[in-house]
Amino acid sequence: MTTILRAAFARSATSIAIGLTLSLAAGAGFAAGDDANLEKLGSFKKTNTPPPKRIAQDPTYIANLKKMLTNVKMPDGFKIDVFAVVPDARTIAVSRNTAAVWVGTRKNNVYFANDRDMDNVADTVEDFSPSVKFDIPAGVCYTPDGFMYVVERNRVMMFPAVEYFTEGSDTVAFAVVKQGDLIPAEEESYNHTARACTIGPDNRLYITMGQPFNVTPPEKVDMYRKVGIGAILSFNRDGGDRQVVATGVRNSSGLAFNPKDGSLWWTDNQVDGMGDETPPGELNKIPSVNGKLVQGGWYGHPYYGGGDVRTDDYKDKAIPADMAAAYVKPQVEMIAHAADLGMMFYTGDQFPAKYKNAIFSAQHGSWNAVKPRGARVMVTYLDDKGNAAKTEPFAEGFMTSAGYYLGRPVDVQQYVDGSILVSDDKAGAVYRISYQK
Repeated sequence: MTTILRAAFARSATSIAIGLTLSLAAGAGFAAGDDANLEKLGSFKKTNTPPPKRIAQDPTYIANLKKMLTNVKMPDGFKIDVFAVVPDARTIAVSRNTAAVWVGTRKNNVYFANDRDMDNVADTVEDFSPSVKFDIPAGVCYTPDGFMYVVERNRVMMFPAVEYFTEGSDTVAFAVVKQGDLIPAEEESYNHTARACTIGPDNRLYITMGQPFNVTPPEKVDMYRKVGIGAILSFNRDGGDRQVVATGVRNSSGLAFNPKDGSLWWTDNQVDGMGDETPPGELNKIPSVNGKLVQGGWYGHPYYGGGDVRTDDYKDKAIPADMAAAYVKPQVEMIAHAADLGMMFYTGDQFPAKYKNAIFSAQHGSWNAVKPRGARVMVTYLDDKGNAAKTEPFAEGFMTSAGYYLGRPVDVQQYVDGSILVSDDKAGAVYRISYQK
């Protein structure tokens, strides 16, 4: 195992720094209930944790899901089917070699779905690394060189050589941002804690950080901007060099880099309680110049509720000059309260050419609006300058005409064959959308 782990480290430019961090982290303190196991895992010692629990892929339940999916409408040539039954499925990470899929949740589990016979349907779904005690592990992302990160409420876990360590309960695991160091412990909340993460072209880790309130109270604004709550954070892959890349974020649960120009895009859920049709949800962009992100942008919260709609709490307050000067308008204003979550850029060859480098994003659906909306997958096309040109529904029908949610899409990620996977935390499933000419 040690040989394989060293080989995995050697694949990336950060391997030496990560290796040094890991050797230190193995003896460091971790989340309550985790420290003993993580110390053992960092030293390649067993924890005697029982085997991973397997999630039944019940044929009757899958048949019912397939019946529900007949309601989903997409452009001609596209087909949607069940990839796996995964309880509380949220963000998705796809491996580079084995077509394995990891799925985060807002509970205490990360799941590992394995398409063993490569027929585009998962054969087994199991708890991933049950020797680790997760706390809202909603954010999962996978690096090009085989590492997986899991971003929790207040910790960031790294799993090196993760494809190798999938057959048992013990998985090499390190807290690169220790429990209590992602945000101040006194700011921990049960609300807006579903993080998302991605690896940038600069080989750094990027994380969305929602703020816990409907509208951030004035006494919290300065501190949140400083520490990066209601922000996009960036770290070296070893957890060092923390940077606050953007502020004014209300509650983002999806982000991705444009592979053509290196800009960073992210979704944001906007303020509730202002009416069914306002304020709009957002799809935002952090520009890149000469391969580097333009940091320091302010994206509106809490003075704006979404788009150019001022919040009731701050409508009579002047926007501070430094914020106003750094303000960046959204690229797309989505319909209000659709709950725009996970997103990706399409880079595959299976779909028609019009979808190349388009953004696919999930709308989870409203809890707040009297008239339900969302519960669909959107597609956004970019123009020659890399800005949003047009947004339209791609897959809809996860909600009945009476407004009852049949499913609630959360994340969209590309599968190894160029199809896309869509998670659904209501039905507890991951779907696969494919295209045939």
